[in-house]
Amino acid sequence: MCSRTGTMRSTGNCSAEIERLGAALEQADTVLIGAGAGLSASAGFTYDGERFQRYFSDFEEKYGFHDMYSGGFYPYKTPEERWAYWSRFVCVNRYMNPPKPVYSQLFELVKDKDYFVLTTNVDHCFQKAGFDKKRLFYTQGDYGLFQCSRPCNIDTYDNEDVMRRMVEEQEGMKIPSRLIPRCPKCGAPMSMNLRADDTFVEDEGWLKAAERYSDFVKSHRAGRVLRLELGVGYNTPGIIKYPFWQMTAENPRAVYACVNMGQAVCPEEIAGRSICIDGDIGEALFKHY
Repeated sequence: MCSRTGTMRSTGNCSAEIERLGAALEQADTVLIGAGAGLSASAGFTYDGERFQRYFSDFEEKYGFHDMYSGGFYPYKTPEERWAYWSRFVCVNRYMNPPKPVYSQLFELVKDKDYFVLTTNVDHCFQKAGFDKKRLFYTQGDYGLFQCSRPCNIDTYDNEDVMRRMVEEQEGMKIPSRLIPRCPKCGAPMSMNLRADDTFVEDEGWLKAAERYSDFVKSHRAGRVLRLELGVGYNTPGIIKYPFWQMTAENPRAVYACVNMGQAVCPEEIAGRSICIDGDIGEALFKHY
């Protein structure tokens, strides 16, 4: 069993490791991508700093938080205020394209391979970059979907139109009350389809994607498989990181690659078949691309 215990951090030459990654991509018959928040950050979807100031300086001044993530958990007094924040947040982080072409570069690297993507990201950047929807599993939800907050059902609802209207019609960091989204079946307030607690809805699309991912893993236990982990930290290591380590250990022809700023590590058991690059994902992919 591979675990975090006994992990080895990359100490080799970064350029050499990038060359190894390029060779591993070329030699692999199958590529299983595991993507975390670090990939979107590399593409420019950062939640603080200049980007936060550009879109949320008014919220910062009024409410006192200093990054987009904190704004999502702020205890707003009214739903009109909460949805003013969330509508702007979703439009900026779901319906805008990332500033840098990292996802497009990644797609160019794997589009001719037998690939699949497992991701904890909820910003939909993979599909916007051209990845096949049937080869994607968004485990933690989607900024582009509403669900019933109770929930009274397992349906989800596209939110683009109403989110854009909220942004266009909000005044004083409040939306009109008539735009507050409610469940069409029971009338309860809507919530975001994000895995924040036990009310998260796994809708039909989620269940089918989970099944496709499971089938992909089962059918690719052997052979030349590259498990490419990009920007995955230790918030939810049981979803991507630990399973990738375990699957690599079980297949002697598999290669594990990790690109992450400050957290490029692997277990000792698979160190000989691992590529760990401590650096920016976009730079590593661009050098090969």
